[in-house]
Amino acid sequence: MAARARSQRVRIIGGRWRRRLLAFPALDDLRPTPDRVRETVFNWLGQDLDGLVCLDLFAGSGALGFEAASRGARRVVMVEHDLRAIRGLEANRDLLLRTPLDTPPDKPGGPRRDAQPVLRDAPPIPRDALPIPRDAPRIEIVKADVQRFLEREGERAPGAYDLVFVDPPYRLELLPTLLPRLVACVAPAGLVYVEQPCGSASVTVEPDAAWTTVRRDRAGAVDYRLLKLAAVRTLPAQPDVNPDTLSPEPFDDALTHEDGSR
Repeated sequence: MAARARSQRVRIIGGRWRRRLLAFPALDDLRPTPDRVRETVFNWLGQDLDGLVCLDLFAGSGALGFEAASRGARRVVMVEHDLRAIRGLEANRDLLLRTPLDTPPDKPGGPRRDAQPVLRDAPPIPRDALPIPRDAPRIEIVKADVQRFLEREGERAPGAYDLVFVDPPYRLELLPTLLPRLVACVAPAGLVYVEQPCGSASVTVEPDAAWTTVRRDRAGAVDYRLLKLAAVRTLPAQPDVNPDTLSPEPFDDALTHEDGSR
């Protein structure tokens, strides 16, 4: 039971929320990227993601998206279709955005130590009453089927994302259909992180000619890598719109799949 409880918590490794523990629901196919792998990936990325726009597909626990936000990403869009996972993502987003930067991290098994004014007999301040700092990253959570989301984003805002995390449920082997759809969504110099099990059919999908592998490694039975577009493409002319004002359009639940994909 104790091991199962530990498996439902994930720790942010670096950045403004370093060492924060986040809880997530116990759901089939929901397996956060291990700390060791995340640390390697963010070393590849250079630690500081200042100003980047990131997309976390099959967000699940949010381990990758929240890590990117912690390390300076200006905007992170998390796409998830399971309502229980979405509720967990929303709760953790609120927890992080309203946590003062000088708040000590919570310790497993110990008392919570929320930052409070040092006033004798002062009542505690509810966390949801604390203001969100002006410099906090923008974290958006979208309930959608990933395949449909990519189709619409590629048409609506081509090249909008500097960094994309793709960690689909292993059993569905979705990378062969996801990578072609990602071409239209990634910025010309953008990067895509993909994670998959070693030895499955999807691993042999060595990304097609549209992609080049920048870095690659293995951890146990997991193959993970960074991809970039093989050729710099010219994006179609777009209206002069501030990207900070763009948000993914709302999706109808009818677009979500019931196959458990996260």
